[in-house]
Amino acid sequence: MHRLLVVVFAFLFSLAAHAANPQLEVKTSQGMVVIELFQDKAPKTVENFLQYAKDGFFNGTVFHRVIPGFMIQGGGFTPDLKQKETRAPIQNEAKNGLKNETGTLAMARTGDPHSASAQFFINLKGNSFLDYPSRDGWGYAVFGKVVQGMDVVQKIALVPTGNAGPHQNVPTTPVLIESVKLLPAKK
Repeated sequence: MHRLLVVVFAFLFSLAAHAANPQLEVKTSQGMVVIELFQDKAPKTVENFLQYAKDGFFNGTVFHRVIPGFMIQGGGFTPDLKQKETRAPIQNEAKNGLKNETGTLAMARTGDPHSASAQFFINLKGNSFLDYPSRDGWGYAVFGKVVQGMDVVQKIALVPTGNAGPHQNVPTTPVLIESVKLLPAKK
């Protein structure tokens, strides 16, 4: 009986912990997307993302890189492709066991595994080659997933793209991130 109670409490605690994951509403020029952040698996990344959202950093940025069948990337450039100044980069948390599966959010970065700051991408399919340890021994840190609006993400994935200066795969009509706001915690 004691063992059964321990299992039941552990299960209930895991449900409560899952329900406590923060959710954000991402309003884009193509529609609304709701994302859930995995605070327990990627605490530094989630804290970083939430701070950018609370600061209004993402408001008025664009999805500047759209590659159908791969991912859509945003969170760092204005519609005229000026890169916004960010806070210091964060430690890569790709060793968290999460996978770059369809609809997951991961941090964009340069060749330096610990260079992620504000830019993120949404996987349009399973991109296991980005999972830890990847080709560079690190991979790309998954920290959330789309829980509503995957149809909007797929719509963004189909916008016409082209080159803009040194940038490739840029939507020919900007796809604006109008706002990112934290939703009230679910009870």
